[in-house]
Amino acid sequence: MPLIHTLTILICLAALFSYVNHRLLKLPMTIGLMAVSLAFSLILLVLGKLSFGIEADAQRFIGAIDFNEALMHGMLGFLLFAGALHVKLDDLLDLKWVIGSLALVGTIVSSVLIGLVGYVLFDLVGLSLPFLYCLLFGALISPTDPIAVMGVLRQARLPKALEMKIVGESLFNDGVGVVMFLVILNLVPKDTIQVTDVVVLFAKEAAGGAALGGALGYMAYRMLRSVDNYQVEILITLALVMGSFGMADLLHTSGPIAVVVAGLVIGNYGRQLAMSEATREHLDNFWELLDELLNAVLFVLIGLEVLVLSFKQPYLLAGLVAIPLVLTARWLSVVLQIRLFSLVREFTARTVTILTWGGLRGGVSVALALSLPPGHSRDALVTITYAVVVFSILVQGLTINRIVREPISSTSTPR
Repeated sequence: MPLIHTLTILICLAALFSYVNHRLLKLPMTIGLMAVSLAFSLILLVLGKLSFGIEADAQRFIGAIDFNEALMHGMLGFLLFAGALHVKLDDLLDLKWVIGSLALVGTIVSSVLIGLVGYVLFDLVGLSLPFLYCLLFGALISPTDPIAVMGVLRQARLPKALEMKIVGESLFNDGVGVVMFLVILNLVPKDTIQVTDVVVLFAKEAAGGAALGGALGYMAYRMLRSVDNYQVEILITLALVMGSFGMADLLHTSGPIAVVVAGLVIGNYGRQLAMSEATREHLDNFWELLDELLNAVLFVLIGLEVLVLSFKQPYLLAGLVAIPLVLTARWLSVVLQIRLFSLVREFTARTVTILTWGGLRGGVSVALALSLPPGHSRDALVTITYAVVVFSILVQGLTINRIVREPISSTSTPR
C-alpha cells in the first residue's frame, strides 16, 4: 500500500476514534484514543473468528507498517522535542541529581531486577527465555515513556517540583533505556561479554548524543538570533529535530538524548533570547498541533498492534506476571533513591507512590520489542510488553489523577 494511503487510513481512524472518545467516553485524549483503538481491534478479531474476513485485511495493513521505524526513526524525535521545548532548564538543574539518578541508576536497577526475576518467573509459567532476552525485556520496559507521561500529566495537577521529577526523568531515561537495550542486543550473538565494550558503547551513545544535541542546538540558536521571520524559524526547528536524529544515527549515538538536549537549548534560550513574541506564539502553536497529531496517530497504532500479537497461553500468563513485576521493580528503584536523597532535601509525602504509579510505559517499549530479531523469543516479548503497556496506559493512566487529588504534604526530612 502506498505511504499516502497508509497515512490517510491512520489519520481517518484517529479522527474517528477521537470523535467517539470526545462524545462518548470523555477520557483524556491519549488514553481514550488507545481504548477506542483497542476495542476496534478486538471487534475485528471477533469478526474474523465469525468468518467475516475483515481480520485478515486489517492484519495485513498493520503488518505492513514498521512500527519500530515509524516511531523510533520518525515520530519520536518530534514528540521528544515538543516535550523538551517547554521544560524550564532552571527547574531541571535544581533537580539535576535526583532526575539524573532516577533516569540512570533507576533504569539500570529496574532493568536488572526485571531481567533476573523475570527469568525465573517466566519459566514457572511455562515460558523459557534466554537470560539475555529477559535482560532485554528489562531494558525496554524499565524506562517511563515521555509521550505517555506528558500526555497524562496534562490532565493532572501535581506540585511543580514533583511534576518536573516525573517529566525530566521520562525525557532522559527514555534515552538511557534505548542505549541499554542496544548494548544488550549487541551482546546477544556474542559468546563472551567484555565490560569495557559495554562501558564504551554506553558512553558513546549517551554522552555522544548529549554533546551532539548541545552543539546542533547552539547552532540553531545562533541562526534563530539572526532572523525575525516565524516561517523560517519554524523550519529551522524542524530541520534541527530531523538533522539531530539523522546525524545521531550516522554517528551511532543516541538520537533521543540528542533531540531532548537540542529541545532544551531552543526552549530555554532560543524562545527567550532569539525570537519575537509573534514567533514564539507561532512556534508554540505549531509544535503543540504537531505533538497532538503525532500522539493521536501513535496511540491509534498502539491499539491496532493487538491484531498482530501471538496469543499463546504461556505468553499471556507471562504478561500477567510481568505487570506486578515491572511495578515492583519500579517501586524498589524509586524508593531506595528517594530515601537516600531525603537526607539532603524535602520530598512530598507520596513522592514514591506517584513516581511509581505515574511512571507509564508506552509506544517506545512496544517499538523496541518489535525491533528484536524474528523468532520465538521476540514473539513472546512483544506480547508481554504489550500487556504491560496496555495496563500502564489504561489502568495507571486512568487512576493517577485519583492519587494526585489526595492532599499532598511535605515530609519533615531536612534539606
